[in-house]
Amino acid sequence: MRRLSDRGFTLVELLVVFAVVALLASAAMVGYRQARIRSAEAAAVSALNSINQAQFTYMQTCGKQRYAPTLVSLAQPAPGNEHGFISPDLAVSDPLQKSGYLIQMTGTPATEGEQTCTGLVPLDRYKITADPLVPGTTGNRFYGTNGDRVIYTDTQSYSEDMTDTGAPGHGAEIR
Repeated sequence: MRRLSDRGFTLVELLVVFAVVALLASAAMVGYRQARIRSAEAAAVSALNSINQAQFTYMQTCGKQRYAPTLVSLAQPAPGNEHGFISPDLAVSDPLQKSGYLIQMTGTPATEGEQTCTGLVPLDRYKITADPLVPGTTGNRFYGTNGDRVIYTDTQSYSEDMTDTGAPGHGAEIR
């Protein structure tokens, strides 16, 4: 006569193994979700930094001390150059959806002076906001910047109250 304990695992032992695996999988999913959010936030900050640098270069070389009016216009090369001022992936549209964030640039159009070297009416000042497409899922933080090239972060959007110059009324500077 055979003993049942010699044949393999009991149902209770299998349930314990499945419970441990499920616990580890749920912990891994939480970590994965947080890593994705941090990655999207880092991509948004990097995009804002790149746009600020492109606007500064545009102002110095093509804008006659003024800024490009749209993200798409930053991709247009100046006469005699073959490349634009910004990476093509940041100039697909305005507003731009990238890495789980909605990036929008607005500004104050210049009323006096010449057009830019690309034939566009420039901006005297600009502001850019980056808001998560689904707060809590694609990002936890909101970002904003302006012609001062300082990036600010907060838990609420800058879309309504980001200033053209200086610090906004809320949030903190990213250092």
